[in-house]
Amino acid sequence: MDLQIDDRQAGERNSPASIVSETVVDDDGPLYAAPKRIYPQKVDGTFRRIKWILLVLTLGVYYALPFVRWTRGPGEPTQAVLVDLERHRFYFFFIEIWPQEVYYITGLMILAALGLFLMNALAGRIWCGYLCPQTVWTDLYLMIERLAEGDRRDRMRKDASPWTVERVAEKMIKHSLWLAIAWWTGGAWVLYFNDAPTLVKELATFRAPAIAYIWIGILTFTTYTLAGFMREQVCLYMCPWPRIQAALTDENALNVTYRYDRGEPRMSVKKAKALRARNELAGDCVDCNQCVNVCPTGVDIRGGSNMGCIQCGLCIDACDNVMRKLGRNERLIAYDTDVNIKRRLEGKENVFKPVRTRTVLYAVLIVGIFGLMAGKFVTRADAGLAVIHDRNPLFVTLSDGGIRNAYTVRFSNMVARDRKFTLTVEGLNGLTMDLVGESKDRKAAEQVAIGPDQTREARLLLFSGDARIDSNSTPLVFTLKDEAGKTVATAKDFFRAP
Repeated sequence: MDLQIDDRQAGERNSPASIVSETVVDDDGPLYAAPKRIYPQKVDGTFRRIKWILLVLTLGVYYALPFVRWTRGPGEPTQAVLVDLERHRFYFFFIEIWPQEVYYITGLMILAALGLFLMNALAGRIWCGYLCPQTVWTDLYLMIERLAEGDRRDRMRKDASPWTVERVAEKMIKHSLWLAIAWWTGGAWVLYFNDAPTLVKELATFRAPAIAYIWIGILTFTTYTLAGFMREQVCLYMCPWPRIQAALTDENALNVTYRYDRGEPRMSVKKAKALRARNELAGDCVDCNQCVNVCPTGVDIRGGSNMGCIQCGLCIDACDNVMRKLGRNERLIAYDTDVNIKRRLEGKENVFKPVRTRTVLYAVLIVGIFGLMAGKFVTRADAGLAVIHDRNPLFVTLSDGGIRNAYTVRFSNMVARDRKFTLTVEGLNGLTMDLVGESKDRKAAEQVAIGPDQTREARLLLFSGDARIDSNSTPLVFTLKDEAGKTVATAKDFFRAP
């Protein structure tokens, strides 16, 4: 990293308040300011290494997970993570979610939101800085850009120069790699919706469904555009999380912070040395702008908290590198709280309060919802029964004076083996049933065979030989029992009469 500091770059700031720029309102100016091209500079340091590690882990999981196998039994899919649209199932290793269990997905979304709230209350926008897909893919694209075209100064110089054969070749290499990554990103996404090895072969031989190619094309375009060209604009204009985060943060949350109590007043190295020789106040910030140069969104962290900062910590690494070269203490920019800056100005010790009302509330909600979901999952039934009464007509009066009601019954076998169930109905004496297609005789109970991990829909007729029923709507309980006589599912409905 180059470090160039002189008196022309450095200007003295006389107070901490001077770090906030004065806003000038121009009623006649444009409503939208055209974005400036940002050339993030390469930087090395602790937070940069953390970001590289998380990038490799997250992308590795995303690209490799569809190929992980999981044995579930005969006739069952062997892909560990699969959204099976044809069978209406979601598989995640040993977990199988049926359509009627969509509340598990809802619960996971609520947990994700609460997790983000808790992360923000403790350490600001660490999701944005390290784990957000836009951040991860943008980091990858920036790395390719540096490899193809050089670092910040090289890219700025080349963009300001006339086109050459060398520059055209660099651009072609960069965009080819960008498109390849975008294409594989879209390809990996569709692999979660079908058996991955099979779909890869079909895609390579152009025998895959058209919808697969369409979605690959859509996701290729979005990845290439958002990560390659829009970059910081996604964070600044498209993403709602900065606005939500602004309402959630407080002065006790750790955020990437310029410690103006130590950095101000800013000045050049020469001027600071001269002032210190006279025992006068001089801040550690030398106004080198390295923190701005490495920022992927072009933010000057010295201006205070703002929505443009994704809190990736790269400015910390850049500033630490400068401080080490100058022989000064590191962490002029660091994860810190507004409370601690005020306390240091008052001569008090730093404090950090991770346990406070909002963090406790978020933690309790997360544990509570997770506990409910886990309990529900452990005690979930391995069979299902749903009954829908025919509406037109509600009942039929037979020639012998009896009453007939018709129902649509759906049976679910949620285990990977064949099972036989017994269906009974309680609530009205003398009822007989006819499960259409199972037998020709009316019975008090019906045997139902259902294949492994399957559902079955049938038409059920209930008969009452007595037309003089006390009520025109009698509650019924439908009971489904397994081979051992254990009740595995129940449903409620009514028997209608004149």
